[in-house]
Amino acid sequence: MQHHARTVFDTPVVNTLLRGLSLLILKLCGWKTDGILPPDVKKAVLIAAPHTSNWDLPFTLFVAFALRLKIYWMGKEEIFKPPFRGVMMWLGGIPVQRKSAGNMVQASADALRDASELMLVVSPEGTRSKTLYWKSGFYHIAHTAGVPVVMAYLDYGRKIGGLGPVFHTTGDFDADMQHIKAFYKDKRGKRDLFHAD
Repeated sequence: MQHHARTVFDTPVVNTLLRGLSLLILKLCGWKTDGILPPDVKKAVLIAAPHTSNWDLPFTLFVAFALRLKIYWMGKEEIFKPPFRGVMMWLGGIPVQRKSAGNMVQASADALRDASELMLVVSPEGTRSKTLYWKSGFYHIAHTAGVPVVMAYLDYGRKIGGLGPVFHTTGDFDADMQHIKAFYKDKRGKRDLFHAD
């Protein structure tokens, strides 16, 4: 997994302009941001949840710019086709082939270990449809790399996007997942608003 390509987050003038634009768009859409990344957290896996809509990616980027986060995110190979490939990668995107998803855990963990600073956004849901389970790749990436999990979120119900607690995995997968999921219990995805339980 290559993560060292220059991105928009490495371009100060453009980054500043996009931060202002993102703050404006969020304000016009009635959204607020919340939370800050602790200064001692230089490497982490950021959970992107709940993930139910194509709108999640642009809103995640808006929130990242607003909070001055330098993020990398993984997306399926199909959205990186020309002519958008360059733009997607400039925005921090890393194309993932579904058939190699198993190797992505180790590759992502290695990249996190090797980097001095790296915030990797991973969605725990396998698809944008509402799921009853979470894929565990994000957990295993963080635990293998020895980095914390940051509970990032987009709550369409309250129109707030931001960062929640920093969580250090213990290796007790079931207990840790129960703790993590509890934080997201009241967070509503875009599609959840129309398909409430």
